[in-house]
Parts: sequence; C-alpha cells; structure tokens
Amino acid sequence: MTAAPQSTPDQPGVAAPTAPGALGVPVQAGEAQTYLNALRLWVAQRRADLGEVDRALLRLSPAEQSSITTDLTVALTFWKAVSDRLTLLETTFDGGRVGPKEAERLSTLIHGRLDSNTSEHLSLPSSGSLAVSLPEACRLLDSLTRTLQARASLAPGAAEASQRITVARAGVERIRDQLPLVPLGTQRDEAADKLARLDRRIEDLLSRARRGADVGGVIGPLEIDIAVLERDLIVAAAERASAARSRVRTQQQIEELDARAAAIRALERACVEAITPAPHLAIPNVRALGPVPQAAAELAAYRDRLERVSRALDLAHERYAAGLAERDEVVGLAGALSAMAASARVPAELEPDLTDLRRRLDQTLAQAPLPLVRARALAAAYQSYLDVATRSTPRPQKGRP
Repeated sequence: MTAAPQSTPDQPGVAAPTAPGALGVPVQAGEAQTYLNALRLWVAQRRADLGEVDRALLRLSPAEQSSITTDLTVALTFWKAVSDRLTLLETTFDGGRVGPKEAERLSTLIHGRLDSNTSEHLSLPSSGSLAVSLPEACRLLDSLTRTLQARASLAPGAAEASQRITVARAGVERIRDQLPLVPLGTQRDEAADKLARLDRRIEDLLSRARRGADVGGVIGPLEIDIAVLERDLIVAAAERASAARSRVRTQQQIEELDARAAAIRALERACVEAITPAPHLAIPNVRALGPVPQAAAELAAYRDRLERVSRALDLAHERYAAGLAERDEVVGLAGALSAMAASARVPAELEPDLTDLRRRLDQTLAQAPLPLVRARALAAAYQSYLDVATRSTPRPQKGRP
C-alpha cells in the first residue's frame, strides 16, 4: 500500500505525514521525532475539521443530518484510534530516549494493527471490522473527512475552486497509485473503469474552470466519488492483507493439528496394547481437508472444519489418556495394598484367602493387555478383604473354674 503524501504549505492538513520505515524495521529517534511532530499537527487539524462538520450539521435538514451522522461517527472512531496510538508513540518516544528496543516498538506501533488499542471496532458501513495500520487508518480518515466536508459543503478552500480542484486531482493520483495493488481480474478492471471516468470528469472540470464557468456544483459530487473509491480501495487492500494473515495462521494450525494427530495415534496404540477393553475413537486426518483455500468465504468454512477436527482430537486424547491413567491407578493401588498387607497383622486363618486374592491380582496385572475391569474388581476385593482382616482380632478364651 503506498504511503500517504506529505502535507504541503499550500494545503495544510490535506493528508497525513508519511510514516517512516516499515513493519520490523526499527525507527530511529530523528525519524520518529519528525513523524510525531507532523502527526500531532495532523491529528489536531483533523479533529478541527470533524468539529466543523459536526457544527455544520445544525444547518442541514433532519434527513441530511441522518445520512451524514453515521459516517461522522465512523470518522470520529478512527480519529480516536489514531489519537490513542499517537499517545502510545509519544510515551514510547519519551522525549527522544530511544534505544534499540524502543525503536522496534515504535515500528510495531506505527505499522502494526491499530484496532487493538481501542475498545471500539474500527469499521466502515457494510464493511465489517478492519485490521489496519496507523498509516492506513490515517488515509481512511483523510478520505472520510473529505467526503464529509464535501457533503456538508465544507470542502477545504471552498471559496477557491482552484484549490479544491488541486485536492481532487491529488486524490485521483493516490487512487492511480493504489490500482497496481488490486489483484488482476474483475476487481482491477472495475477500479480501472472508475478511475478512467474520474479522469474524464477532472478534465471536464478543468476545461470548465479555464472557461470561467462556475464549477462549485460540480466539484462536490466529484470529491465524494473520489473519496469513496479511495476508501474502497484501502478497505479492500486491508481485507486482502487480513485474509493473507488468516491463511498463514490456518496453515500453521494445520501443521499443529497434524503433529497432534500423530502423537494421539501413538497414544492410541499404547492404550490398545496396554488395556482391554480400550477406547475406540476415530482420529481425523487433517490433511484430508485439502489445501488452504484463497477465497474469504471458503477460508471461513475451512477454518470451521479445522475447529471440528481440533475438537475430535481433544476428545480422542482425553479418552486414550484416561484409559492409561486408569491402568496406572489400578497398578498403583495393588502396590499400595501389598505394602499394607506386609506390615499388617493378619489372623492366620485369613492369610490363605489374602494370598489367593493377591495371586489372582498379580496374574491379572501380568497380562498384556491388562483386563482393566477384572483387575479393578480384584483390587477392590483384595482391599476390602484386607480391611476386614486387619480389623479382625481373635476372641480371648475363658479360663476353666
């Protein structure tokens, strides 16, 4: 995505300052100071612009107010997110005390996702939540502000048609820069057709202005169409970037699930060899789902299937691990009972029964796979008999008179 052009002295507050560096590239103190100074002024200018739009709504009819209020709320949400991120940047910059860690954090704060620092979702009407960086959010806010100013008859330099034409031409050039980022196909063709129509309207506007015609009624709709197309292209680019990140995360999830499935199959074999009856659950093959799809809708359905595979693996892991844990529990109980019997005083008449029960329990525990139900029953019987035997004491015999 191309960086937004710097504001010029002739056009204060027209566009956000160019962000330094890129994601993962540390931002040095000098670059950060220049950017933060410019961004601070731009944030103040944008807040003043939106405040002017808000005041202008009082002069409009209720129907016009309703149509603008939603977009104004969205613009203020973006402004708040940018302002909050500016606060974090200034805190990290700390008056120029920027070491290697701070330089990396500045890069992450500038070029990382912006929606994580606000309690409100960054979104546009009918577009859903957006995961955008600070430069992308600034460009979206520029576009939204120009749209609102035009709709409220507050476009920058409204008294000077030439300045508005300059701003409109700059917007068209930004759209032209974004066009190569659109994937080949129908989307790029549609964007190219809209750009061509905007070019023709700009040329017609220039011709009218050179002839001295009043172009005030023509510029407003043109500004709105330029801002809407630029906004749509930015939104589409953000959605493509989000989808690409989602595909990467999905591929990583596939690798993790495949490794888990292999480990659970080994656990299944160990359980089947160790106990009977053993659980029998189907362990899904995540590779059978096929490659990760490209389309957003297909990717969402694919991730739902991955979630079901994950739940099936969780269930299989739980069941097979529980079977082995139960075997260990029975073996441990048998060992504890043997130790108790060795140290207990058992009446002589009960020792043969205990010895027979212990022999049967040992024979059962020596079997592979272990008959779990029989082993647990014998261990319970041995424990019960041992409890009775250790509580039994011979009755004292009465002496003869």
